[in-house]
Amino acid sequence: MTKISEYTVRQVRSSDFSRIAELTKKVYPQSEPWTQAQLASHLEVFPEGQMVVVDSKDEVVGYCASLIVDWEDYESGDSWRDFTDNGMFTNHDPVNGRTLYGAEIFIDPDLQGQGLGKMLYAARQELAQRLNLVRIRAGARLAGYGRYADRLSPEEYLKKVVSGELSDPTLSFQLRWGFKVLRLVKGYLRQDPESLGNAAVIEWLNPSVQPRPQSIV
Repeated sequence: MTKISEYTVRQVRSSDFSRIAELTKKVYPQSEPWTQAQLASHLEVFPEGQMVVVDSKDEVVGYCASLIVDWEDYESGDSWRDFTDNGMFTNHDPVNGRTLYGAEIFIDPDLQGQGLGKMLYAARQELAQRLNLVRIRAGARLAGYGRYADRLSPEEYLKKVVSGELSDPTLSFQLRWGFKVLRLVKGYLRQDPESLGNAAVIEWLNPSVQPRPQSIV
């Protein structure tokens, strides 16, 4: 269990659903929040992959959701809906999958800058290592692109963020946390007004991964 001062990372409980939906509205005011059905499905198929940061009163202040996928089943340019089965995670594949897919991660905007996001990223990396997964991949929405869309293409914006010329609210943090950009995806989150649907496929490789034992037939 990861701790910073009075904050702790733990697995999601069904009693957290309302607070997670409330926080989603706060973080993404123009998007639909996670539904009770989606959150319940996440817990049913992969409880270990669903985590929250809570304060000393057990109030949820951050959230991340993950599932395991077999990357060969997808195209790298697929959308968030493709990788999450429309947000239900019923495509979770722990038998064949070697990739932990990061479907969601956020912190209460009022508490950003206190290291809480790092707690969730560390917990997710610990999970990938414990499950002996090859990698973590995710679609990093280019949250700052909307401010530059009148003068930069998505490709130009991504290049400037990776080089450090520009800072993106989402991707720049992930780059500092050891992720590498694999490619640009257009239409990843089609209804997102900040990224205008643009995201970068990012990857973190598990440095301690071991080969899986071969089945004996």
